[in-house]
Amino acid sequence: MRHPATHLTTFHGLPVRDFPVHPERPSARRRPPPPAASVAWRLSCAWSEEPIEFETVWRRFHEEVRTEEVTAVLIGSWWTEWDEHGIDPVLERITADAHRLPALRALFLADVGREEWDISWLRQGEVTRVLRAWPDLAELGVRGADGLVVEPLRHEGLRTLRVESGGLPREPVRALAACDFPGLREIDLWLGTSGYGGSCRPGEVDALLASLGRYPGLRRLGLCNSDIQDQVAAAVSTAPLVAGLESLDLGMGTLGDEGGGALLAGRPLSHLAVLDLDHHFMSEPMTRRLRDTLAPHGVRLALEPAYHAGVGGRYVAVGE
Repeated sequence: MRHPATHLTTFHGLPVRDFPVHPERPSARRRPPPPAASVAWRLSCAWSEEPIEFETVWRRFHEEVRTEEVTAVLIGSWWTEWDEHGIDPVLERITADAHRLPALRALFLADVGREEWDISWLRQGEVTRVLRAWPDLAELGVRGADGLVVEPLRHEGLRTLRVESGGLPREPVRALAACDFPGLREIDLWLGTSGYGGSCRPGEVDALLASLGRYPGLRRLGLCNSDIQDQVAAAVSTAPLVAGLESLDLGMGTLGDEGGGALLAGRPLSHLAVLDLDHHFMSEPMTRRLRDTLAPHGVRLALEPAYHAGVGGRYVAVGE
């Protein structure tokens, strides 16, 4: 399930462990701390119940965990009341201490579930500062795109990039196209809908695909949750990078017969291990054509239609 209904339970191949916000509670004292590198640590202010300032949580984390051994960190809810400033102050704080986490290889910004905050209300910042702070960072995940800023840069360590949003502005997409990630193997972008700030159009998609075509190691591409999913599918269908992919995800959006037909008429997809088109608005004849064309080649297809397909117009899976 792609929708961020709850917190991540695994990250970077590790189980997620909450750093105790209230260590004085019996439930926290009964759990012996695991080896620092054996889990992905989630740091949260627990804003809905006896909140603790992020600065306090961050300081205790370094006091109680061998942070020089930590390889994966998730930033959960970082605010104690209304999130006035977004995540930028947190980014400033953690990057200032980058030298204290020399083994960090994975970072997720805003592992916040729907029960805490809607995705469109999560306020991001200039996230590429973490790539400058950790040149060996291999995985970066971001949830939310309000205020998201990406500065073009070269980063040789990055292997996996994921941006989940209900509406991704065009500026970060343009900046990602101007970045240089020579080691990139997986990228997932939730483009979202114009109703929640998604201003990415076919021109930005074309530029991004051309940029990603420079990375010979790219094996997974996800351009999801878009209200222009037919145009996205058409752009992907002719992109040379498709030949090197193992997994292609164009689900969660407004994909219809136009986009499905473009995929069948474009570059061959029979080499894929996975083609994910879940939450689509294609007709039964089109889904049959896709299945009949690709399933015999061993492609694992995800073709679950949108829950209310064809009723009230098309919609993306994740907006607000």
